[in-house]
Amino acid sequence: MFTGIVEEVGAVRDIAVDREQDNFIAITSRVAREGARIGDSIAVNGACLTVTHLGDDWFRVGLSPETLRRTNLGRLQIGDGVNLERSLAFGGRMGGHYVQGHVDGVGEIVAVTPDGDSKRVRIRVPPALLPYIVEKGYIAVDGVSLTVAELHDDGFTVALIAYTQEAVIMGRQTVGAIVNLEVDIIAKYVERLLSAYRYMEERR
Repeated sequence: MFTGIVEEVGAVRDIAVDREQDNFIAITSRVAREGARIGDSIAVNGACLTVTHLGDDWFRVGLSPETLRRTNLGRLQIGDGVNLERSLAFGGRMGGHYVQGHVDGVGEIVAVTPDGDSKRVRIRVPPALLPYIVEKGYIAVDGVSLTVAELHDDGFTVALIAYTQEAVIMGRQTVGAIVNLEVDIIAKYVERLLSAYRYMEERR
């Protein structure tokens, strides 16, 4: 479990994504690497991944075919920045919202508009994810807990304050960038419960 509060922007040190097996990303890191052990979970651009190797200032995580299908991680290149967050410690403060690290799909940045010292970033999303996104609700974009500022027929807009622009990779991304999306888990549970209720009602 994560909170969507990025601890550090790491850098891709090495990457292999075209193998039949043993695909991986190695990431240069200081904060997320600190105290990490083999088998720990670290969110990389919002995807919960397992640490498989550790170096003095880097760690490596494996990439399953499912992860490569669902996320933007297969598009990364050496030197690219990635958002990093260690899993939430028991009793830790919840600064964002409950983020599982289970990416639902990817979206595309279609507009970046200055708004004072903030930026408004519009993101187009797959139609299947739209029902789970509500205005002023939570969404995780590349692992960052953000509030939906505005809804559109094909996506949503978020606002990035000056601090957030400096603290996460979205602050440096431009139109055309592909981002990982995780919708609020509560919306998915509500839909599942309502579907089960309707099914039981129809069988009566």
